[in-house]
This record gives sequence, C-alpha cells and structure tokens, in this order.
Amino acid sequence: MCTNCGCSVVGEVGIHTHSHENGHTHSHENGHHHHHHDDTHQTIVVGQSVLAKNDRLAERNRGYFMAKNLLVLNVLSSPGSGKTAFLERMVQDIGSRIPTGIIVGDLETDNDAIRLSNSGASAVQITTGTVCHLESDMVLKAAQQLNLDALDVLVIENVGNLVCPAAYDLGEDLRVVLLSVTEGEDKPLKYPTMFKSAQVVIISKIDIAEAVEFDREKALENIRKMAPQAAVFEVSSRKGQGMSEWYGYLEQHLKKSPVSAVS
Repeated sequence: MCTNCGCSVVGEVGIHTHSHENGHTHSHENGHHHHHHDDTHQTIVVGQSVLAKNDRLAERNRGYFMAKNLLVLNVLSSPGSGKTAFLERMVQDIGSRIPTGIIVGDLETDNDAIRLSNSGASAVQITTGTVCHLESDMVLKAAQQLNLDALDVLVIENVGNLVCPAAYDLGEDLRVVLLSVTEGEDKPLKYPTMFKSAQVVIISKIDIAEAVEFDREKALENIRKMAPQAAVFEVSSRKGQGMSEWYGYLEQHLKKSPVSAVS
C-alpha cells in the first residue's frame, strides 16, 4: 500500500480551479516535506501514523461538509472505467436541479476538470505528481476553492487506482466504486479491500457488455461476495441506461431538498 511504497511522500501538489461560467481560472497550492538527518539511526514504521493523521483530517472534513449540508461522494475505479464520462452525464442530466461540485484527482493534466466544467459543474483539479491517491488535506484545500453553500453534492473523483485510495478516508458520505464491463468479472476478487469498503458499486459501459462478452451474473456474484452491503447500479453513460435509478438513489441521500423531483 501507499504507506509502505513511498508514494505518500508528497513533493508538489497542484490545485487548479475551473469555472464553467467565467472561463478557466487557476489557483495553485504547493506542499513540501522537508527531511532532517542526524547521526542517530532509527527504524520508523510510518504506515500507521500516516493513516492516523489522514483519518483525523477526514473527520475534520466530515464535520465541515456536514455543516454545509453536503452529500459527499468519493468515486473510485481503475483508469479507463468511465468515471469522468459517468460524472459528465450526471451533471448534464441533473446538475440544474441538484447543484454539483467536483474535485478531480490525477497525477498530471487538468483535462478532466475542464471536461466537467464544460458540462456545467464547478470543478477543481488536484494534480498529485507521484501520489497515486488523494488525501484529506488535499481535498479540503480543493473544496475551499468551491462555493460549497451553493452545492447539494460534492463529488471527489479520485485518482484511477483500485489499491492505494482504498486506505484513505476523505470525509465522504458514500464510497462509489466503478467496474466497467471491459475490465473482467473478477475485479472484486482481485481488489477486495476497495470493494469491501464501498457503499455503491456502479457497473459501467453496459451498452457494450454483449460485445465484450461480459458475464453479468458472474460479476454480480463476485460483487455480492466482496461487497454484500453495496447498492449496485448497471449504467451506460453514453446511452443513459440505468442512470435514472442512480439519480433516485442520490435523491434519497441528499441533505438538502432538490428544487424538483429527479425524472
């Protein structure tokens, strides 16, 4: 995990704000860790302390988001599963009724934040450099770039990775894990920690399930085995299949009443 492999040692993290109303504006936050050396040799197990600090900050985030009456989603998946397309469709369909802000995590580029901003969302891009997950302090700094009082939902689109992000609580209400039909039915068995921590599992790209010979029943069996607690939705962001059921689920969990019912 990250706490052992070293990717949790942050060099530089960039936070870039995008607004679909005013073009693209940018603000930058840089964090640096300094190391001091002496002649004393010690062995330090950092994993527990790194996660303990993150968990404390996650609880701070949770209280802050609760005070803003926000429903906060941590959306996770492997690269290429369709997270950004899923969120684009969601913003286009319900963004006018359920105002949504999105924090996007990637190692480099702000391409996804621009895409989501063009779809109508208020978006902030975190570029993590070498870090393969988002952490609570990064999320808070990014969230403070948004007008949270104007939002009902805050989405954290995590870095594409089914391993390291599983260990990091960000202060979210719901952990949403995507599994695309192109990835194979055994993903929940290969990455059990991620799926065991999910409140929601989204099976994405179902419009091409037949073409890639996706075994739906086997996938559902594996999800139930690893994540019996999770609500499961089968969707196509491109075609819109299954999205209304997802919107209904979101509406049930909203902390602010939407302007009108989701169709």
